[in-house]
Amino acid sequence: MNSTFGLTLALVKPSTLVRPHAVQSIIELIRKENIYIIQRKQTLLSPSCAAEFYREHEGKFFYNRLVTYMTSGPLLAFTLAGNDIVTRWRALMGPTKVYKTQHEVPSSIRGRYGISDTRNATHGSDSSESALTEIKFFFPEFDAEKWFKDHAGCFRMGTNVHFDESKGIHSCSEAA
Repeated sequence: MNSTFGLTLALVKPSTLVRPHAVQSIIELIRKENIYIIQRKQTLLSPSCAAEFYREHEGKFFYNRLVTYMTSGPLLAFTLAGNDIVTRWRALMGPTKVYKTQHEVPSSIRGRYGISDTRNATHGSDSSESALTEIKFFFPEFDAEKWFKDHAGCFRMGTNVHFDESKGIHSCSEAA
């Protein structure tokens, strides 16, 4: 099977962000799995932004609860990069249903830090296509096409990649 190098959006949800040890553990897990953190920011969603982000769920029984929860406090947004990144990040998170996850995959992020199906610790894009749309939502200034052209090769090779502890992101210095 041929792996593909790509990007995905990862969110650390409000109920998890208030637990610094959980956030640190998630970041350590990301780094341990050789996943690159390309960008990150803490943000607070307005109700209209949360409604827009989750509009595909509008009309479902959990929609209002989800929008209310996602606006209840700040969250942490990441752009992650790596081989088969959407699949790998989703595997690290574990299934959406927290109770099931706590029994079947207790070492997953949601198994460790999820509280309920809505407050399930993290979010991850469900496809490469939705990842680009979701990344643009949280990082409107980010040009994915330019990033792939100018920087992806260095990250794909894994050479000259450094983690900046103060910024909490990886950077890649192209060889001269």
